[in-house]
Amino acid sequence: MSQFIQTAKPEDAEEIFALLQRAYADLLPLNIHFTISQGTVEQVRATIQRETVLVLRKGRRALATVTVRFPWTQDHNAPANLPFIHWFAVDPDFKGQGYGREILTWAENNLLRETLKAPGVYLATAVKHPWLSELYQKRGYQPFHHRTNPLGEALVFLKKDLNSTLTPAVSKNSQHA
Repeated sequence: MSQFIQTAKPEDAEEIFALLQRAYADLLPLNIHFTISQGTVEQVRATIQRETVLVLRKGRRALATVTVRFPWTQDHNAPANLPFIHWFAVDPDFKGQGYGREILTWAENNLLRETLKAPGVYLATAVKHPWLSELYQKRGYQPFHHRTNPLGEALVFLKKDLNSTLTPAVSKNSQHA
């Protein structure tokens, strides 16, 4: 069965929303609340139209997704003038099989480093998440900012340099970790 990564289309919104809801449901027992947990299909559809939503498929089934928001579409409160990775999720039925690593690596290397020549990227996770911050740090991300999301969840923002020959605009409103 063929496996590939593609850019989502508006008609993929329901499938991606369902994938995000299944993946993020595991966080509720940990009392971790990301805004997509209370999102809608229409929010996902609007995000697909505004940002770059990648989907890793095996055959026709979406196994993983990640969204990249570019600096020119971020609001003035963004903690860095770099692409922002969010809505990163793997279907719970396929966790631990490398699909998350594959789609994240593809976004970093192919989309951001090679195609857009982005000097870096950043993302955020819940401070109290038991393993994600450590996973991102093993991938080369470093904490640089803290903020609380609209649901009251304390977040840590981590950034990664993608091209050491370029100097990234690291932080606009940084509170260093």
